[in-house]
Amino acid sequence: MDFNELAELIFPNAKDISYYEEKYPNRNLPEGAAVTRFAPSPTGFIHIGGLFGSIIDRKIAGQTDGVFILRIEDTDQKREIENGVLQIVEGLKAFDIIPNEGVTSETEETGNYGPYKQSERKDIYQAYAKSLIKQGLAYPCFCTQQELEEIRAKQEAAKIRPGYYGIWAKYRTLPIDEAVEKIKNGEHYIIRFKSQGREDRRIKHKDCIKGNIEFPENDQDIVIIKADGLPTYHFAHAVDDHLMRVTHVIRGDEWVSSLPLHLELFRALGFKPPKYAHTATIMKDENGSKRKISKRKDPEAAVSYYHEQGIPADAVVEYLLNIANSSFEPWRRSNPDKDISEFELQLNKMSVSGAVFDMVKLLDVSKNVISKYTAEKIYEETLKWAIKYDLELEKLLSENKEYSIKVLNIERGKAKPRKDIAKWSDVKEIIKYMYQEEYNKINEYEFQKVNDKEEIKDILNSYIEKYFDISDDKDTWFNKMKDLSEEKGYAREVKAYKQEPEKYKGHVGDISSVIRVALTTKCNTPDLYEIMQVLGEENVINRLKDYINKN
Repeated sequence: MDFNELAELIFPNAKDISYYEEKYPNRNLPEGAAVTRFAPSPTGFIHIGGLFGSIIDRKIAGQTDGVFILRIEDTDQKREIENGVLQIVEGLKAFDIIPNEGVTSETEETGNYGPYKQSERKDIYQAYAKSLIKQGLAYPCFCTQQELEEIRAKQEAAKIRPGYYGIWAKYRTLPIDEAVEKIKNGEHYIIRFKSQGREDRRIKHKDCIKGNIEFPENDQDIVIIKADGLPTYHFAHAVDDHLMRVTHVIRGDEWVSSLPLHLELFRALGFKPPKYAHTATIMKDENGSKRKISKRKDPEAAVSYYHEQGIPADAVVEYLLNIANSSFEPWRRSNPDKDISEFELQLNKMSVSGAVFDMVKLLDVSKNVISKYTAEKIYEETLKWAIKYDLELEKLLSENKEYSIKVLNIERGKAKPRKDIAKWSDVKEIIKYMYQEEYNKINEYEFQKVNDKEEIKDILNSYIEKYFDISDDKDTWFNKMKDLSEEKGYAREVKAYKQEPEKYKGHVGDISSVIRVALTTKCNTPDLYEIMQVLGEENVINRLKDYINKN
């Protein structure tokens, strides 16, 4: 019996690989177009590393008029969770990452190169495994768990490299007739790749991010088809990337050590390997030392954290592009109003050592992103967040829609818009004093330089009686603030006070601060004139009088 007959015995129903080569032809794409794929396992929520990778996949495909695929690697079905695929699809969609082809729900997909779930591609993998067996490049292995443990124990005792290779590959040289007899007797087996590599030889490879790297060849006879007929990741990814015509495999650093094996698999299968780009792990600074960001230790490792905090998805995407490419920050400075789709990401400008995840920087990016939103968008996004996470805020916003939009529109839509909101969970604290029922609950006033109660009441009384007129334009209003300052012994201009501080009690800023705190209880707020216009005449007078009467 020969290899062909052995292959037919193991996979009698598997088609010839020529069927699949014809079914999945080369793509008709422009020259230089990249085909990328994000290929998670349905084992839980997407984490920040997965999101980071998918953003890069989408960007590289999008900017070259290529194709971005969402493929589900679900061959390890013991680890799969209920609705795992839906969690991935919805998790990506929340960050506006929508693939050109691939799975779109638990049961649906789009594209001509599917199925896009590995568990549904069993026949394809078996066809290519059959082809390898025919060439003498794969074989059935009958090793029991006990035998594998014995091999490992001997290797450990001899202090040599563990694994199933060379003389330790017990069934590698089993005569075909004996293998056939074992199969016919019903013995359990898996299919292993028969490596042609040697550890004393080196391979050189140019990674799109890391540049030139060098490794020993692979010599491990890895499992390619498991006992349940499904492939291992290593084998499935090679077959899938070839048939889906993937040009760039962008994946985490942890896969670098598998590169010799993957390149050997592509060569053995007769495939042209894709370009590989290994992204550095996102790091966390802990007491001055770097470590990998951890799903167990770091809440920000889970993308659900950003939803809970109310950090907008486009702010997270912008921040991740910022740590992905050193050229992003200068590009953004030069193009403050451009959409991030116009930024061209370059793999060779990605960090080799791993960027440190900086929450302070992310929140700064988020403030900038939100500052460009309209008041209506901020209202809608905050309300959407509040419905899920803060019912008190939801009630405040939904019962006062038009007024809330006016509040959120203060200092917005200008050359230098306000940047006090970093996340939707900030909004309630920032705006609550604008609502009378919330204002009434606040008992502490943040008066600063001017804090004598009698002095404050005197300033407020004079302001109400002589200077306040809701119909004043901003220049008139501010000139009246200067007049009030002068009347009370404060400098009309800050500059004048700085030149002769002994001559004045303070300056116009101190006077406006008294009115600001009496109206809002806060010493730091957006523009006071705009606040008063939104509060309206009656509320302004009532609040100032209320403070006077209470104190």
